[in-house]
Amino acid sequence: MSRVAKNPITLPAGVDVVLAADQVSMKGPLGTMKQALNSDVAVERQGDALLCKATNDSMQSNAMSGTIRALLANMVVGVTKGFERKLTLVGVGYRAQAAGDTLNLSLGFSHPVVHKMPAGVKVATPSQTEIVLTGSDKQQVGQVAAEIRAYRQPEPYKGKGVRYADEVVILKETKKK
Repeated sequence: MSRVAKNPITLPAGVDVVLAADQVSMKGPLGTMKQALNSDVAVERQGDALLCKATNDSMQSNAMSGTIRALLANMVVGVTKGFERKLTLVGVGYRAQAAGDTLNLSLGFSHPVVHKMPAGVKVATPSQTEIVLTGSDKQQVGQVAAEIRAYRQPEPYKGKGVRYADEVVILKETKKK
């Protein structure tokens, strides 16, 4: 059995879990999330914990049991605390401004870049060069952050562009005469 799947998922107070044959849904203070289940994995509730078990001894069900366990653990964190991703803009004249559910970016192009946020992801700009994305779905928050970063990735010579707050950009040495 997967080492990841052996660990039970503890459910904090305020999280309601509904187990169905092919789906798990969780409801917490930050919203409701659903996850489809694979037939190779069985999810059981024991007290205030969830256990994921492989239904047979195949490598596929072993792998899926760990995957489902990780997804369910992320759902618990998402409906209680939520997820956050920070981006920074590095470059002269690079600016960001949040307006409702849109993010207006000035990234050195001849036109402004307007990125519309999907439902479930909120954007804030504490300063003109910082972007903070928050939401309850870890995958969705990470995907939106990757889409914003893709508008202007950090270039390797000066490091200008949109980067994650914890990202380290290794700069190349310029050409010598």
